[in-house]
Amino acid sequence: MKTFNEKCYDLLMQIPKGKITTYKLIAEALNTKAYLAVGNAMKNNPYVLTVPCHRVVHSNGNVGGYVKGIEKKIEILKSEGIDISNNKIINLKKYLFRF
Repeated sequence: MKTFNEKCYDLLMQIPKGKITTYKLIAEALNTKAYLAVGNAMKNNPYVLTVPCHRVVHSNGNVGGYVKGIEKKIEILKSEGIDISNNKIINLKKYLFRF
């Protein structure tokens, strides 16, 4: 049986480059309201190079944290074609991936 974190990582693997999702959408896909637990799973992602936790942002468009720092998260997202200004996704709906 998979752990909560592993279930989160499985969902993350579905998000293509150039798309993002939210902590809330991941929680909803797992049939829970444990948004903070999703954030904790991202923070503790041991597969940061292969499981794209950088593609998870807050529902209001703020980029949120990242194990390698917010600046690195923004750099990666911009390299994938995501428009960001002042640590916030511009036109969140354009990039949003729903499960």
